[in-house]
Amino acid sequence: MRPLPRLHAVTDREVLALGDFATRASQLATAGPGIALHARDRTASAVRLTAVARQLLDLASPLEASVFVNGRADVAAAVAAQGLQLGQGDLAPADVRRAFGTTWAGWIGVSVHSRAEADAAIADGADYIMVGSVYESASHPGRAPIGLALVRELADRGKPVIAIGGITAERAAAVREAGAYGIAAIRALWRTEDPGQAAMTLLAPWMEAA
Repeated sequence: MRPLPRLHAVTDREVLALGDFATRASQLATAGPGIALHARDRTASAVRLTAVARQLLDLASPLEASVFVNGRADVAAAVAAQGLQLGQGDLAPADVRRAFGTTWAGWIGVSVHSRAEADAAIADGADYIMVGSVYESASHPGRAPIGLALVRELADRGKPVIAIGGITAERAAAVREAGAYGIAAIRALWRTEDPGQAAMTLLAPWMEAA
């Protein structure tokens, strides 16, 4: 299994509908092993999400970037994605492994918003936890940010912490200093003039610390 990427480029329905989506995905994939492109659309059918995941794999594989599927363990297994991102209403990691462990092996993360959810995810066998929203986020208007204090606390739980929510290039260094293994973003990566450069800028604090 590849190392867990430090940067996660998460999609949503609007991103997938962009006319230049494939071009932007290709630019992000130039970050290579440092990035995971997430096939995510909670409104999509399994057929549609499978097509998106396969498209991302075609773009990412030559550059050794990873592809994660959100919410659908069956799709992740079907396309041999490098990872699976689960939400609070999805299967537990242990159940995914029981169902697909003989045919698929990849990173399994769980999105959490509190200490209790993080502890439950780790107990259920999560390989990493995605924590947010760290800052106020346009993707989740009205959701109170959890701040860096929870990132610091969860970083001591023994599992990699991926921070998400309102993270910009100006905030990335502070997130790394709080103990985050990496970060995830939607707008800061997909809705920018140069996605490839945005990816490298967001990764910079971790590359400098290596």
